[in-house]
Amino acid sequence: MDIEDINVIAVLGAGNMGHGITEVAALSGYEVTMRDIDENLVQDGYEQIEWSLDKLVENGRIADGEATAARERISPVVDLETGVENADVVIEAVPETVEIKRNVWEDVSEYAPEEAIFATNTSSLSITDLAAFTDRPERFCGMHFFNPPVRMDLVEVITGDETDEAVVETVAALAESMDKTPVRVHEDEPGFIVNRILVPLMNEAAWLVHEEAATVEAVDSTTKFDIGLPMGSFELADQVGIDVGYHVLEYMHEELGPAYEPCPLLETKVEAEELGKKTGRGIYDYEDGPGAEIPTDAGSELVRDRLLATMANEAAKLIGGDVATPDAIDEATQLGAGFPDGPVAMADDYGLENALGTLEDAAEETGHERYEPADYLRERAEAGGFRTERESDRKNEGAAVDFETLRIEYPGDMVGHVVLDRPHRMNTISTTLLEELPEAVDRLEDDEEVRAILVTGAGDRAFSAGADVQSMAAGGADPLEGVELSRTGQRALGTLESADLPVVAGIDGYCLGGGMELATCADLRIASDRSEFGQPELELGLVPGWGGTQRLKHVVGEGRAKEIILTADRYDAETMAEYGFVNEVVESGELEAAALELARELAAGPPLAHRFTKRAMRAGRDDTDAGLELEATAFGHLMATDDLMEGITAFMGDGEPNFQGE
Repeated sequence: MDIEDINVIAVLGAGNMGHGITEVAALSGYEVTMRDIDENLVQDGYEQIEWSLDKLVENGRIADGEATAARERISPVVDLETGVENADVVIEAVPETVEIKRNVWEDVSEYAPEEAIFATNTSSLSITDLAAFTDRPERFCGMHFFNPPVRMDLVEVITGDETDEAVVETVAALAESMDKTPVRVHEDEPGFIVNRILVPLMNEAAWLVHEEAATVEAVDSTTKFDIGLPMGSFELADQVGIDVGYHVLEYMHEELGPAYEPCPLLETKVEAEELGKKTGRGIYDYEDGPGAEIPTDAGSELVRDRLLATMANEAAKLIGGDVATPDAIDEATQLGAGFPDGPVAMADDYGLENALGTLEDAAEETGHERYEPADYLRERAEAGGFRTERESDRKNEGAAVDFETLRIEYPGDMVGHVVLDRPHRMNTISTTLLEELPEAVDRLEDDEEVRAILVTGAGDRAFSAGADVQSMAAGGADPLEGVELSRTGQRALGTLESADLPVVAGIDGYCLGGGMELATCADLRIASDRSEFGQPELELGLVPGWGGTQRLKHVVGEGRAKEIILTADRYDAETMAEYGFVNEVVESGELEAAALELARELAAGPPLAHRFTKRAMRAGRDDTDAGLELEATAFGHLMATDDLMEGITAFMGDGEPNFQGE
């Protein structure tokens, strides 16, 4: 079955995951039957979908007509046969209990069409074992959505031992058709990718406290502010539910051995029903206490080393066991767990030799098998890292050059396309991106086949929602470091402004804070009608630190710049067009094509004249005489160029000039 053959999807389960998957499928144009064992459960799930759709309309994410159409595509049912008898794909999202899933799949096999594809939303159970409960294990795979499905982009697509490769490819295409990012898991291993990284990390954090090697405060301060993860280890455990991670650990322990023995601290919390936020108390107290108040300066080098080494070891086991590629591991944890950088990249930055040494020292000190280094970790430590060199440049038309936080594409017609590639973080600007952006601009400026630069953001939510505050907080709050960070950002974004090539920013979605400062450095800005702009720094007690106080006034005037910065308000695209910040507003679906067309138009222009025009305008901002002098010099220089003659000839002949930059 190909993706074109899928029209009807049956979702089994109307709980949080079930009704979320149903909503996503219905919004993507599929007819969906949502089935649960009780009418009240089905109705509750449907009401949750209605509430969510209304919120999406209220927040401008979808139109009212789209919400109405999605509701009409959903059929809530209780009878299983009715739910699956016409299904092209059946997605099971019932509770994580083997017996419940066994009963469901045995019945589904009886009623579903022979050609139907079966997928389970399990977060940890064996795909192969669940497939054995059906009459078609070759048509069975994992399709693990993340909670809440409407907001989370990641879907882990897992191959069972007997799964047909064509089935997995179709399910991955199905996830893409739902505007999700499928990440392939090639072997049926406990925890798949994200839980295989997160759960041992949570367990190691607990062992450090249980064995009195660190405090809860030290662990969470290190995790959040030194390593730079979105939440402290214990904060995350409380958020998800300690019981959830503990039961995954139990399964890993059973399947993978002593290295995954659950820490007694977690077992004690589960037995006491202190499971986190949902029970009012977990590691932190949410009823009588302040909850997770994490100090910014209580980090521990020991904790940092142990946690990074644990992540490196788990990543090595996944890669060495052919479960997932390095890129898949990083992408999955970024999309599914909000990591600023993936564990493979973090391990390489830390150094695999350091990780190996940390594990060996801990194994000798504690005697615990959880510190036994993976063979593949030893192998890659000798090689110098998981990734030892960047992918070489690929400059063929349509090809891409990959960085960690952005990518360069070559769509043809002398345009170099820079894509801010952190959709899992709404393309927020990290310190790594600040390092990579000047390199990307330099690469394009050195390329004789590129004459204009287009900058856009990946995904459908944001051009860039600003600075990645979480990752930058990992560096602490030292004023001198803050000054240097500001200067680094000013220089990095300024490479777009100072580039001799004309730069177009194609803005779709949020363009806030540092993202708006980046857009300000472009020469022209084209925005979708759903874009939202603002400099919210003053709401945080800050000022725009990457050039906003200086550059914005040259685009919209000092009065408007003061209004935008001092009020910290949000502005729609039409308003920003009135203010002169946006040159053109187009419909959302037309943004990239329109921006590329504008970039191609500029690329076809006279490169020498572009260069000198930009230089003259920059020079004259604060010194008109200097600007006029540079303008005169440039005018005289251009009078002697072949491009001028080409332009005059084309103009006289009413044709299109073919400028060569000579």
